[in-house]
Amino acid sequence: MHEKHETREKRSYGLMLLVSVLVGCLEVALTVVVIFLYVETQPPPDTPVDHTALAGSLLSLGMIVAVVAVLLTLLFVLPSVALAHLLGRRIGGREAWWWVPLTTAALVAPPIWTFASYNAVETQPVLVFWFWAISTASLSAGGLIARLRHPQLLRRVALGGVALVAGTGLLGALGLTAGLLPAYEPPRIGPATMPGTWGDGLNGSLVFTSDGRVTADGVGEPRPGDDPHVLPPPCSGSGTWSYEPGRGVRTQKVRIQVPGCSWPAWSVGGTDGEPRLYQHIGHPDSGYLYKLWKVTDGS
Repeated sequence: MHEKHETREKRSYGLMLLVSVLVGCLEVALTVVVIFLYVETQPPPDTPVDHTALAGSLLSLGMIVAVVAVLLTLLFVLPSVALAHLLGRRIGGREAWWWVPLTTAALVAPPIWTFASYNAVETQPVLVFWFWAISTASLSAGGLIARLRHPQLLRRVALGGVALVAGTGLLGALGLTAGLLPAYEPPRIGPATMPGTWGDGLNGSLVFTSDGRVTADGVGEPRPGDDPHVLPPPCSGSGTWSYEPGRGVRTQKVRIQVPGCSWPAWSVGGTDGEPRLYQHIGHPDSGYLYKLWKVTDGS
């Protein structure tokens, strides 16, 4: 009985290292999935995303994450588990799981405070506190799971972690499809929103008035064959505008008729706080947009 008890008490720090690194990688993977789901609820970026390059970056990031996970495990997780075991035996007479987050918090605090002081971030204590709390929780998860004595622990963690990451992605995708998550939609603008000056951030602007008149000054005139990396040629003049509600917020358009300028109907993007009008530069699938946003309201 005594021999069996001693065997049960032994831990393989090599196995703990593997489990902790796996937990760290799974935490990063879960974070990436959550970020991707969050991005789907936000307006699209001003420049298109190169999905091929993104996939390559994620593969490279995976190698970096694994190396960082090994270093963090060696520096914080394994020492915190060993220290928790020692303190639990010395103070309470037996090991307790809650010693792990306590020792982890104590171990990560000095380097975080040193980094914050060196980079003058200590002037933002709330930011430092949250970084410390998140770091403690993340590293503690690896320590709490790695310290478990369970047959086939590594296999169980791998299967459970992959299921959690995949399940989160699947549920998030279903939530977006079913409307349970607020997928991004452009704002509903309407005729009352249009009066005022809309600029491209350079020298081009459209000035709309409530009586249906519009004045263009150096506004880009994109064409299907244009190079998406080159600003379209400007066009100026005076004419009229009209708002087309379409069948929903995604199909609403603003049509502008200015002699000498041949713009297709402008699409609507942005947010309620910052609505935008845009045209595609080059082929619509290029993802490059020429955008105008409201600078001033009409008088």
